[in-house]
Amino acid sequence: MFLHFKAPTRHRYSSNAAPLVRRASVASILFSLTLLLVAFQLNAFAQAQDAPDEVLRVRTDLITVPLFVTDKSGRRISGLQKQDFVVRDNGQVVETSYFASGAERVALLFALDASGSARDIIVRQREAALALFSRFGKSSRVAVMRFTERADLAASFTSNSNQALEAFNFPAFPGRRTAIFDAARDAVRSFNTPDKAERRIVVLISDGLDTASTTSASKVIGEALESGVSFYIIHLPLFEPRDGRLQARPASKGFRDLAEKTGGKYFMMGDAKAALSPRQQYDLAPIFQAIEEDLRGQYLLGYYPAEGARDNLPHRIEVGLANNNNKRLRAQTLRPWYVLKKVER
Repeated sequence: MFLHFKAPTRHRYSSNAAPLVRRASVASILFSLTLLLVAFQLNAFAQAQDAPDEVLRVRTDLITVPLFVTDKSGRRISGLQKQDFVVRDNGQVVETSYFASGAERVALLFALDASGSARDIIVRQREAALALFSRFGKSSRVAVMRFTERADLAASFTSNSNQALEAFNFPAFPGRRTAIFDAARDAVRSFNTPDKAERRIVVLISDGLDTASTTSASKVIGEALESGVSFYIIHLPLFEPRDGRLQARPASKGFRDLAEKTGGKYFMMGDAKAALSPRQQYDLAPIFQAIEEDLRGQYLLGYYPAEGARDNLPHRIEVGLANNNNKRLRAQTLRPWYVLKKVER
């Protein structure tokens, strides 16, 4: 009986001891892993504390320079590469960090005059307008702004052209005043995003008659040059009898300058004869094609200025060609200067 009693005691002891040992070992391992994980996270957090300034600097300090190159005959030259250009900031050569052709990555904003007769033409041309966007690179974005005396961003920047297409449908607003230059200013400011590695253009379609702006054309042009934004103007003029003939009403002073002084182009549609025809159909597709071709003949360079460039002063940007064989070519920048504000600490 003694042996029979002791045997189960030894058996009961040995059968429970092993799980207890195993549980203790697992707990120790888990505790050690927890300590390692905490140490890793603390190290990552410490590194992250050093990183934000660097990441922020990369995002906000990139200076982008749109430009095109012509030969002696004024023809656009395509096919050049990053190494073909030399960029100077206040006379000092800087390293080019970003390079793209003008149509690879485009931020395109349509600014549509909703106040007058241009509205009917704009609505009918929406497919042709969005076809322009479809021919740009996959990383491109499009937005639509409508304006009368006040501008309204009807479609924010998106890669979905269907959303932009819907923004081209809007009712007529007869009798409203028109603030073209105020809308142009708002269009430039709508590009205020950290990502500057894109070609920024505004296609502004209007009759050219500004009756309500508080902003001057020169101020808009200055902001556009600072932000690297170019205007492509499509002028749909109104005609009136003058000196015994039907003539186009002159656009407001500075309207054409929006295009010619920001590196874009100016297009005028229609004539007196067409204005008298009730069957006249405007086709803006050739103009949109010309805009595409103009962008494809451009380049976009980017560089990071020195820390001392944050001095609230204008910095002159110059772009030349590196190869001696390219002496017959001329690079024309569409952003001749920039200003970086000091960071208050």
